[in-house]
Amino acid sequence: MKKVITSKSAPAAIGPYSQAISVESGARTIYFSGAIALDPATGQLVSGGIEPETKQCMVNIEGLLKEIGATFENVVKTTIFLASMSDFAVVNQIYGGYFRKDPPARSTVAVSQLPRNAKVEIEVTVAL
Repeated sequence: MKKVITSKSAPAAIGPYSQAISVESGARTIYFSGAIALDPATGQLVSGGIEPETKQCMVNIEGLLKEIGATFENVVKTTIFLASMSDFAVVNQIYGGYFRKDPPARSTVAVSQLPRNAKVEIEVTVAL
């Protein structure tokens, strides 16, 4: 269903993402809203900075994936929003641990502010 597309005519990926992803037609596509690091039990932003926030974002996404019978292998596109691009390396390392094989296509952008003053927000697109 999900196929990684690479080309030597385009720059190689410089992190845990693919240049492009092809999804077989007929696949069901699910678009997740952006996830910030809210603890589902308390509704509060986790404390401790970029590392625990990134981990909580990924845990929140994983919970939604399980709800629809999917895993991170079904994710075909992500967008990461960072309050500071200086957090890129830390986020990239944690994020990469969830996509060990055939990572999705990805964009990462710096923004001036995120809800609840979060440091990171991650949204995903899933193909089933």
